Amino acid sequence: MDALFLNELFWGLGAALAGGIIFSGIGLISGTDETATIAPLTLLVILLGFPPVAVFAWFIAAAVSKHMTHAIPTALMGVPGDTMAVPMLQDASILRRLGVPHIALRKMISGGIIAAFVALPISVGFATLLAPFAEAVKSWAPIIFTIAAVIIAYTSGGKWASVFVLIPFAFLIQGLNKMAIAALGKGVFISIFLGIAIGPMFADLVTLLSPISRHLLTRSQPREFWLAPELKSWKGYFPNPLAILSGEQKMYTAAAATVSALTFTFSPVGMTVMVGEIISSRVKSLYQRLTTSLAAMNGVTEATYIAETIIPLMAFGIPLSPMALGPAAPLFNAPPVFTSQPIHNLHNLMVPYQYLLYGFIGIIVASLVAYPFSMNYARKASVWVLQTVSQEAIISMFTGLIIVLSYYEAGIVGIGISITIAILGGILNRFFGIHTGVQYMTYYASSYIVLTLFGIK
Repeated sequence: MDALFLNELFWGLGAALAGGIIFSGIGLISGTDETATIAPLTLLVILLGFPPVAVFAWFIAAAVSKHMTHAIPTALMGVPGDTMAVPMLQDASILRRLGVPHIALRKMISGGIIAAFVALPISVGFATLLAPFAEAVKSWAPIIFTIAAVIIAYTSGGKWASVFVLIPFAFLIQGLNKMAIAALGKGVFISIFLGIAIGPMFADLVTLLSPISRHLLTRSQPREFWLAPELKSWKGYFPNPLAILSGEQKMYTAAAATVSALTFTFSPVGMTVMVGEIISSRVKSLYQRLTTSLAAMNGVTEATYIAETIIPLMAFGIPLSPMALGPAAPLFNAPPVFTSQPIHNLHNLMVPYQYLLYGFIGIIVASLVAYPFSMNYARKASVWVLQTVSQEAIISMFTGLIIVLSYYEAGIVGIGISITIAILGGILNRFFGIHTGVQYMTYYASSYIVLTLFGIK
């Protein structure tokens, strides 16, 4: 074998293993937002100088692992593991009340692993078909970003509030960027991106600092959880996910993963909700309906994360999906290593077979790490997290990481910009439903909006 290929292969395997282990643990902690966790650590991996294929393998392993273990707090404790787990909470809670949370968990993570293997080749194939249109898409990118920002804003929870905020938020972003240019002679990306990422967590911190708003988050007593005992129905350490799901459940999961991979511009949460509603209308038995919808919905969380990363990255090199604007954004923009204007990122640093090879490496490694761990030790891991891991400590850790990365880019100015964006963006997210996807799309459209409306370059 070629020495360069072997070197890249070892890097890819090592990065995938690291991503799988780290995010298998992070997924256990309820409320850990994907953008605020996957994106900063991916950015750190890029800035540390990992080869492109290793960065990609890391990201795929991280995303797949997190969206397997996020099922543990969702199914066993009745709290969402992250944003993508929220649509599954109701069905999981019903099964928990019926006394079979372990069944819900097994169906969810088995659906996820099957969907990941289905979505990867479909995503690579679809991206190959779209690639000939790349130049036309790139030339229209500013207008596409602006139109997409309006659409995503209106379809978000904030509706007209999100649409209304587009112009002032774009004006704020460009104003802060101009301030950075005046102070440092260059614009900033990392500081603005990370400010949006940490917004919801930072909003909670600011809420707790104010005596007027503190009551919104304070609790009079610790929250209680009742965990069902573990029941094992397989031999050995690694169960067969195909044996966990029925034939009908495998069919629905594969179909949902296929559709999710092709509709790469849609909201991942929206696709998850839609799949759950379709299955609920077609499957009559309560138990079968709940377990089938959970398997397929968790499959959608895996499929959308893979497809919405690979298709815009491989076909266009610019972030044209909700996923590409959030957790996967560093794969497109991580100055000075990766940029999308001009395009210099994984789009032109990897070839199609590498997306397929290192994508499968990421999925396989994540499956070997997260799947058997979740199936065998879900209850023990949940108890350990509840008793020993402070969510406040996790928030503080990622806040500290973001401050370090902002300082790396632009010193004190970068930190100031991150905090400013985090406070405003977090408040908009928490209290007005203007989620991070809207804010990221506004960022990418902001230069065109400000230039068109105000004539400011």
